[in-house]
Parts: sequence; C-alpha cells; structure tokens
Amino acid sequence: TVIKSLHFTSLLILSDLSRTSVFYPKAKPSYLIDKNLESAVKFIVRKFPAIETRNNNQQLAQLQKEKSEILKNLALYYFTFPQSVDLMSFFFSTMKTVNFDLTKNYLDLVVTYTNLMMLLSRIEERKAIIGLYNYAHEMTHGSSDREYPRLGQMIVDYENPLKKMMEEFVPHGKSLQDALVSLQMVYPRRNLSADQWRNAQLLSLISAPSTMLNPAQSDTMPCEYLSLDTMEKWIVFGFILCHAALNSDPAALSLWKLALQSSSCLCLFRDEVFHIHKSAEDLFVNIRGYNKRVNDIRECKESALGSMHRERRKFLRSALKELATVLADQPGLLGPKALFVFMALSFARDEIIWLLRHADNIQKKSTDDFIDKHIAELIFYMEELRAHVRKYGPVMQRYYVQYLSGFDAVVLNELVQNLSVCPEDESIIMSSFVNTMTSLSVKQGSEPLFVSKASLGLADHRELGKMMNTIIFHTKMVDSLVEMLVETSDLSIFCFYSRAFEKMFQQCLELPSQSRYSISFPLLCTHFMSCTHELCPEEVSHTDLESAQKAPKGNRSLSLCNMFLDEMAKQARNLITDICTEQCTLSDQLLPKHCAKTISQAVNKKSKKQTGKKGEPEREKPGVESMRKNRLLVTNLDKLHTALSELCFSINYVPNMMVWEHTFTPREYLTSHLEIRFTNVRAYMTVLQSIENYVQIDITRVFNNVLLQQTQHLDSHGEPTITSLYTNWYLETLLRQVSNGHIAYFPAMKAFVNLPTENELTFNAEEYSDISEMRSLSELLGPYGMKFLSESLMWHISSQVAELKKLVVDNVEVLTQMRTSFDKPDHMAALFKRLTCAVLKRMTIIGVILSFRSLAQEALRDVSCYPDVAMNVYELSSAAGLPCEIDPALVVALSSQNPEEEYKIACLLMVFVAVSMPTLASNVMSQYSPAIEGHCNNIHCLAKAINQIAAALFTIHKGSIEDRLKEFLALASSSLLKIGQETDKTTTRNRESVYLLLDMIVQESPFLTMDLLESCFPYVLLRNAYHAVYKQSVSSS
Repeated sequence: TVIKSLHFTSLLILSDLSRTSVFYPKAKPSYLIDKNLESAVKFIVRKFPAIETRNNNQQLAQLQKEKSEILKNLALYYFTFPQSVDLMSFFFSTMKTVNFDLTKNYLDLVVTYTNLMMLLSRIEERKAIIGLYNYAHEMTHGSSDREYPRLGQMIVDYENPLKKMMEEFVPHGKSLQDALVSLQMVYPRRNLSADQWRNAQLLSLISAPSTMLNPAQSDTMPCEYLSLDTMEKWIVFGFILCHAALNSDPAALSLWKLALQSSSCLCLFRDEVFHIHKSAEDLFVNIRGYNKRVNDIRECKESALGSMHRERRKFLRSALKELATVLADQPGLLGPKALFVFMALSFARDEIIWLLRHADNIQKKSTDDFIDKHIAELIFYMEELRAHVRKYGPVMQRYYVQYLSGFDAVVLNELVQNLSVCPEDESIIMSSFVNTMTSLSVKQGSEPLFVSKASLGLADHRELGKMMNTIIFHTKMVDSLVEMLVETSDLSIFCFYSRAFEKMFQQCLELPSQSRYSISFPLLCTHFMSCTHELCPEEVSHTDLESAQKAPKGNRSLSLCNMFLDEMAKQARNLITDICTEQCTLSDQLLPKHCAKTISQAVNKKSKKQTGKKGEPEREKPGVESMRKNRLLVTNLDKLHTALSELCFSINYVPNMMVWEHTFTPREYLTSHLEIRFTNVRAYMTVLQSIENYVQIDITRVFNNVLLQQTQHLDSHGEPTITSLYTNWYLETLLRQVSNGHIAYFPAMKAFVNLPTENELTFNAEEYSDISEMRSLSELLGPYGMKFLSESLMWHISSQVAELKKLVVDNVEVLTQMRTSFDKPDHMAALFKRLTCAVLKRMTIIGVILSFRSLAQEALRDVSCYPDVAMNVYELSSAAGLPCEIDPALVVALSSQNPEEEYKIACLLMVFVAVSMPTLASNVMSQYSPAIEGHCNNIHCLAKAINQIAAALFTIHKGSIEDRLKEFLALASSSLLKIGQETDKTTTRNRESVYLLLDMIVQESPFLTMDLLESCFPYVLLRNAYHAVYKQSVSSS
C-alpha cells in the first residue's frame, strides 16, 4: 500500500509538472536559432537517434566550441523528456491500483498523460534538443547520457502519439471504460440546453421563496461544480484510447456523441488545442469495422454548432445578475446557497472558455455563434460573485463550522453506528472524525481539517459515501474558499489569447450598453497569477512564449491591465470633451445674431408681407431639445451623458486592484487624462497667441478678460459665473441646512459634517467644506471671487443683525433695567420673563456663517492669493486671508445700518445675549462633545459671533470694545451662576456644557483674559464642567 501511495504521489507531481511551460511547443531554446549551429543541428536531426561523432568534424566544429554552454542552457529542456518517460512508466504501473475513490484523479491522469504525449510530438525541435545536448555531453564526458537511448526510442515510437497510446491502453481498457461510463449520470445532466435550465429555474434563489434559507444539497456535491470542459476531455480522450467500448456499450456511445456535439476543439495546454472531429476521424478511418463510428463523427461535426452555447451564455447573464443582486442585498444567503455560487461560477467559466477557444480556432465563422459582444457582462457578474465570496468569507466559514458540528457530525455518527460491519481501524478513524467535527468552533474553523485515509468500501455504503462527499464540500467552505474560487472561476487562460482578449475589450467599449462592464477586463488580469506553476518558478520571469511578444508573463499582465485602464480613461475623456462641445453648441444658439431671423419674421408678419418659400420648415428655437414628447426620443447629448455615466460606473467600480504585486487605481487614469486635456487647452492658447503675428491685437488681454470674468458675480454678457454659482450653492444649500439642524460645524475637523437625521441629505457636507476643498475653492475663484463670497456672507450677517436690533427695540425697556440690575437675582428673574423673543438662534446662525468664512479665509491664506488692489491694511490683510482683531468686511456690512440710538441698541444687544444664555442648558442638543470640540446644535459658534459682532459694532460707534465685553462677561457669568442653584433637572440637563461657552468666548476674544473670567466666574466650575462632559462622553460611547 505504501508503494502504491508513493507511485500515486509521484504521478500527481509529474502530472503537475506536465502542466508547466517546459512542454509548451512554442518554447524554443535560443541555440536552435543560432546561425553558427545551424549546420550541426541539421546534421543531428538527420542522423537521429544515431550518434556519429567521427568523420563529421566540419559540421560539429562549432558544437565543440560551445559544448559547455549548451550543456548548461539545454539541461532544463533535456531532463524534462526523461521525466515524461518516468510519467509513462509510473502511469502504467499505477493503473492497476485504481478504485472508485480515485476515479476523478485517475481520469485527470489519463488526460494529463495524453496531453503530455501529444504536446511532446508537437515540439518540432525535440530531436534537435535531445541530440544537441547528447552530442555536447559525449564531447565533454566521452560518453552519451544514460537517458539518451530510451529517450531516442520514445521520440521515434511516439511520432503518432494517439495511435501508439491506443495500443498501450488495450490492457487497461476495461478499467478506463468503467471510469468513463460512471459519468453517464453526471455529464448529460450538466450538458443541458438553456431552455432546460430556464424551465428548472436553475441558480435562482427567488423562484421558491419559502426554501430560500434551506441549504443547497446534492448527493454528488463535487460533481455539481465540476468543469464541463474537464468532463469532455475525459470522455473524448478516454474513448479514443479505449475505442472498443464505443462498439460494445450504448452508454459509452451516448456519452461520446454528446461530447462530439458540444465542442469542436479541446484545450491541450494554454492555447494549444486538439481538433476533435478531424483527429478522431483520421484515427478511426484506418480501423477495420469503424465505418459507423466515422459516420457518427461526421454527423456530430455538422451538428456541433455554437447556438446552444450562445443561448447558455444569454441565460447565465440574467441568472448570475439575479444571484449577485440578491447576495449583495442579503449576504447571509452565501452560507446556505454557497453551492449555487460555485455552480454559477463554474457554468459561466466553462462557457467563456468555450467561446474563447472556439472563436480563435474555428475557421468557419459565418454565424454569430462565435462572437459575443455581451461577454463582458457575464465576466462582470462572475467578478461580483467572486467579490462577495472574498468579502463575506468569514460569514460562510462561521456558517459551515456550525453546520459541521451541529448537523453533519450528528448524521455521520448515526450512519457509522448503523453500519452492519465496520473494521476496527475504520471505526476508530470515523469516530475520531465525528469527535473532531463535534468539537469544532468558529475559532478552530480557521485551521485546516485533516482526515486519515480509510479503506472502508464506500460502494457498499452509498449513504455514507454521499454524506462524506457533503462533508468534504462543507470543509472546503471553511478551509479552501480561495482555492474553490480558483477551481471554479479561474480565467487565467486569457493570458495566452491576448489578441482575442483585446478584441473583446474593444467590442465592449464600442457598445454603449456594455461599457459599464469594461472593468471586468482589468479585473481578469488579476487572475493571471494562476497561470504560473510552483514547480516551474522561472515562468514568472520567463520570456513570453509567443514569438511576437517577448515580455514576461508578469509584464504582459501589467501591460494589458495598463492598456485597458488607459483606454477606458481615454474614452471617458473623449466623452467629456464631446459633451463640452455639445454644450458650447447649445450656448451658441443663444447668441444675438440667431434672433435676427425671428425678429424679421415677426416684423413681416405684422406688416403682412409674405417672405420666404412656401413649405420652408420653421427654424427651431433654442431650448426646444428640452421639450420631450416621447421618452424614446433621445438627443445626442442624452446619449453622451448616458455613455459617460456607464463608463464612469466601471471606472469607479473598484478603488484599486492588485496585479503581480502592482496596485492599479482606475480613477487615477481618468485624472491623468483630464490633466492632459487641460494641457492641450494651454497648447490651444499658445496657438491663439500666434494670431498676434498677423493682427495687432492683445490675445493675453482676451484670456485675462475671459478668465477674470469668472471671478466676478456676472460676466460681460450678464450671465452667472463660477463664482456666482459656488457662492449661491454654499449660501442656499450648505449653510441653510446648517440652520435647519441637519449639519454641524466640527472645530476639531475644521469642516461641516452631516448629522444623523430622519431625512438623509443628498450630499456629504464634509466633502465640500474640509480644508482641502476650501483651498481648491480659493484657487478656483481667486482672491476676487473669495472677496465676493465674503461680501455675500456679510450681507446675510447684516440681515440677521438687523433682525436682532428689531428684537432689542421691542424689549428695550426690560433690557435697560436688566443692564443695571444684574446683582438682584429675583428682580432679574422677573424681568427675564418679560422678554418676548429668544435671540440666541440668530446669533448662532451668525456664528456658523463666521465659522465658514474663517475656513474660507484660512484656505485663501494657505494658497497665498494676494489681490493687486489698493486697500487699507485691515482690508488687504482680510482679502489675503490673514486674521484681524476687527473684521473690516463685517464693519463695512454693519455700518450701512443707521437707526436712531445705534450705540445704545448695540449695548443692549450684548445684554440680551448674555441674559439669554442660561436657556441653552435645557436644550438636549446642547451637550458638549469632546470628539468634535463643540456642540451638535452649533452653539459653540456663539463665541465667534459674540466677539466679532461686538468688535464691529463698537468700532463703528467708536465705543470701548473691551469695556463692553467686560460688561457682557459679567452679565453672562451672573446669569449662568444662577442656574447652578436650580433644582429642576430639565432646565439644567446640559448646565456644564453651557458653562464651557464662557471659556470659548474668552479664548476666541483678543480683548478678554482668563484673569478677567476668573474674577467673574470661578475657574473650579470650569474645571469641573470639563471633567463632567468628558466623563459623560466616555460613558455614552
């Protein structure tokens, strides 16, 4: 048994090696094309396998000089051939040990062995390689290599490999036939038409909603996702080798015909294919009594059309779309329906590879069966399913760990207990297996499961065999998700069909409805890592095996991925340019010259003059394209926008992808091409400047006028500019939502951030107000544009101040008494009840606007945009973004208001704000958050509003800013100290958070100091307040 196991292990290793590029017919050593060795190579091939070194010094003279290098460089190629001989000898010694458990591996080995022998026969230089190496060996060591005699004989014997192997397999025909006939319940079920799939609701999770949570089960779990292409290789090559079964067994003949009707060629290795019908007919036509089989082959060849595969791909596109959509919404279904996912991937992979192989190798392409412009969509849904499995792998693992321990272990234990006869060794193994599964946990699920080999005859215990198959699938869901993805959905074969790959990509971009799936082609490049082999590591750096391309596989993958992403970005850039052109055309329709004809017609109609020809169509007026009478009628601009949105979806589908340890970011490609397009704008400007050589005009002035107009409110035609549009958006959209309580200013982040509300906003405020965005805004608008933005903000502030002054006038008597009675608590409480309206909401709005302006000014200072205008020091500093103790723009905005007793109203306004501050403590939203360094209702903005409004008002009226702020601080401190004595928890719920406003006001003010605050408000209260809000924040989080 040990010897058999070693033989089988050796076979697996050799069959793995046979899948490497060493056996690739297109891999040609450099010495075979060396002009200096050309005569020696021809001589060796002519005499092969004989060795004649005497009397041939002239032909072998150059060989004598380079024998050392030849031995060194041809060793890899030469010693591959003895390994194939070893594979052959080991293969026939191991075939006697095959049993039911090894059926799949056995058939794989038969196909691998057949492929290997056929590939060796296709290496045109095989005699030259072996002979050249052996001659160099004899010249160096004085004798031939010990492997040479049997290698030479093998090369001669296997000139026609299939014919030779048909003879060799005669003793093993029965065992091979039994293995192949076992597919009669699997292959026909997999090789159904699309209509049969559709009628059976294959792969649908929603066709039976009541069973959606039931785990997908099958008696033959591994066969459900077994590659159709693999089974066809087994059947075709297997029945060629044991062809006698076709005449004696109807089941074998049925499988053979079904496989011949499904495909016209099979893959031997990468892009090397085997043409089934021609090769089989050439073999059988010379065998006596096989006329019927030859006729069968010819009939199947005629009926082997691609229409069935075309309809399958059409069905799979809709089925995979439905599956991916449902799993994206309910990823928990990946657990019970994992089998459906891998079945879908396997089915789609088989159809894609079939199309790729046949489109590149079938000569008769009169039909559309071998051209599929929608193949990108199918690949895209495959990538979506792969992404779901990778993303939610832990969910699947957790599900199947619990399934193994909670269900499979129980059922298996019952089956083992019910076995009538169970040898002691197998009983121990099965019991150990059950115990291991029962004790599984989610943590252990990340560790591989190992099961000892048992010799229990599963053929006698079918239920046990079915259960073991199911358990094996479930353990793969825990341990081998990545390997399962490779097994069922690997498309690395595209690496060897570069032209077809690029053609499919171009077809995808040309079809607007498919451009959204174009990202699937760069994603396919991530599969190319799978086309290398661990037994042949030199493949990674090996030169391309196609003569037209000399790049390593890794470089080929990188170049393809780069080309795909670059073309997608170019296409998006061109669409953007076309849209701009269309918009310019529509804009030109509004030029005054186009209205002359309309005016002329109106004048003639009034004077009743008949002008123009009868039946002349009336000229369409600008804007008529927006008057839609039918949704099916679309304009060219509509088509461009649709195409751009589809392509941008693809570019934005993944943030980045890894190909051979290189990271590709699709969005950066688009950014790069847009930058290039702007560079072209500069070139366009350079061309315009050349006009100065022919006409005495100042083109620079034209540029400056056009660009400078965008920094003003309106351009020369009275149309809104970029500055106007951005200013309106920030005032009417962003800041209005702040006033409505949907957005808050976070000082810690220096940005406005959306608050969680019932009605979600359509935009993310942080994306438009953080420091980087404000810097970009400053660069875009320039100092003049930012000055206009600042003036617009100040206009809104002056409106709020005007309303505040009206409130003060309405309450002037009460406020006058409160200003002088702050040391009388009872009297102050009675007076406060007489105040008719709250003032703090408007002050908070002013603070929010000033906070936004502060961000804009800071951004303007960072980009260092200084206007070239004549201003005083304060105005110049403000225009450059530098902070000032007294805001000159605010002073200008407020100085236009000249009601009577302005100074007194300003003083009473500060009193009004100070005495109203205790009301904030009862507001739920007034809680201070250390994480944002502010309050969610923006009352922290009061600090900036109070200081700047006071500074501006008392500068206008030439009052003492410092004295008035001291008075404010005294009133505010007195009012806030009173709420410390309140016992009502509702009115004092956020008392500590409101206390902190005093500290913020002093920190913000250039006129107040902490010493002054300490004299009015004990610092211990502030310290305790900070401690309380931080403690509350920790406990709530």
